Amino acid sequence: MAKLISPFELRDLGILGMNARNISFIGRYNQRKNYRLVDNKLETKSAALSRGIPVPQLYGTIEYQFQIKDMLNTLIKGRDSFVIKPAQGSGGKGILVVVGRDGEQFIKSSGALIDEREVRRHSSNILAGLHSLGGRNDSAMIEALIDFDPVLKDYSFEGVPDIRVIVFRGVPVMAMMRCATHSSDGKANLHQGAVGVGIDIGSGQSICAVQHNRIVTQHPDTKIAFNQLQIPHWQQVLELAASCASMTGLDYLGADIVLDRQSGPMLLELNARPGLAIQVANQVGLRHRLAAAAKIADLTDNQIEKISLARQQFSQLTVATGQLSMAII
Repeated sequence: MAKLISPFELRDLGILGMNARNISFIGRYNQRKNYRLVDNKLETKSAALSRGIPVPQLYGTIEYQFQIKDMLNTLIKGRDSFVIKPAQGSGGKGILVVVGRDGEQFIKSSGALIDEREVRRHSSNILAGLHSLGGRNDSAMIEALIDFDPVLKDYSFEGVPDIRVIVFRGVPVMAMMRCATHSSDGKANLHQGAVGVGIDIGSGQSICAVQHNRIVTQHPDTKIAFNQLQIPHWQQVLELAASCASMTGLDYLGADIVLDRQSGPMLLELNARPGLAIQVANQVGLRHRLAAAAKIADLTDNQIEKISLARQQFSQLTVATGQLSMAII
């Protein structure tokens, strides 16, 4: 079990706390006028498409309650799989993943069956703002289900794994893969029980895996060991994540990326206030890396050079695990 670390050890380890993140990085480097583009997934998708950044296919949107009545005969007619999500949702809330049909019923990623009424009710709750930031009225997005890369198939259960990359001033500083589990209901959300796997910036290889505040060595459902995990298309993943800084005008952000079987890395969504548990999954603090990333950004404006320097600077060949606990952040 991870030990409790003193404030002095936290400082030496370079752990970034929430207050320091909010004041020194989010507040200082992210202009509030640019938040809307990342807080609204529809605007994120539109901006990405305008720059040629691949994103999951959008089947359509629902903006008014009266549209829900006919959605089954229009937007999802004849579709066996789809995802319904709030445009302004956060933390994985309000996402309904349908992977197939059984007669008149829909099959969720967990294998549970739901009927048409439940699909309509879920969509209605999204529009009412049940899952949106600040409880504001929202829109429901209906997207294609990601056909994720088979290389990652056993690292996630009942859901699609995604890769979170923290980017500071266009420099990728830390990454992790979030692996869905049965307890997380197929969602890649650490607070709901997903596994976070720290990923080496230099190589795309796994470093350490954590679930429910504890280090784990294998997936709880598939039993596959995490120590052999290697993310495909790693350079493309970093390039995609880094490009989101100029797209949004945000100097501190988290880019969530999925690996599609056919299209490769695709942008799923962005976060102007990325969480800090990524430090636990990597067993290293963000503070020192952010300072090094600032020096890299001062050296060059070239995105490829920034990524190359980051891969050299932040590569972790060996890591002593077992030191960090989510309790510290």
